[in-house]
Amino acid sequence: MNTDTESLIPGSARERLLAAAEALIYAGGIHATGVDAIVKQSGTARKSFYTHFESKDALVAAALERRDERWMKWFIEGTLRRGKSTRTRLLGMFDVLREWFTSEDFHGCAFLNAAGEIAGPDDPIRVVAREHKERLLAFVRTQCDEHMSAIDADSRRAARLARQWLILIDGAIGVALVSGDADAALDARAAAERLLDTESPTTRPPSRRAST
Repeated sequence: MNTDTESLIPGSARERLLAAAEALIYAGGIHATGVDAIVKQSGTARKSFYTHFESKDALVAAALERRDERWMKWFIEGTLRRGKSTRTRLLGMFDVLREWFTSEDFHGCAFLNAAGEIAGPDDPIRVVAREHKERLLAFVRTQCDEHMSAIDADSRRAARLARQWLILIDGAIGVALVSGDADAALDARAAAERLLDTESPTTRPPSRRAST
């Protein structure tokens, strides 16, 4: 009778390695986490690591891709539950973040953390981090596009608003990590609300026309 759990559950060893790598690296960093620690926490044999991944960096990149899928799903669903209006959803992003900041396992943005440890811009780990931010920006942009359309504002300003929104999001994450204060999300929300107000046609001063 075969008692090898890894052979009985195809693919489970890879998933356990990914889960262990993600948890350990998120909590302690890439360079501080060795393969032995990942293998031990995953409960797999060391040969499983070499079977599924060509290197530690390949495992880290795959673990970050896995986290990207889960984090984006959580963030998008949480945002869309915040309300029907685009303004409510945009501001609600910071309420979603605050819930995350108050959790015991909050250690900042895994992708910013990873990018800070990897120097090469073309390194697969940096590529995954960059793609995550691009996906986040794309989602924010959809909300900004809808908001500008809803308030009958210049849709060309949506791209800039989305970039500014991403800075507020990442800024709130960074401040919450360093300060340990979850209310960084509320400060970012207040700044975001003022930013939306400046984009409203009713609050923006009329443009000056050249005299004829």
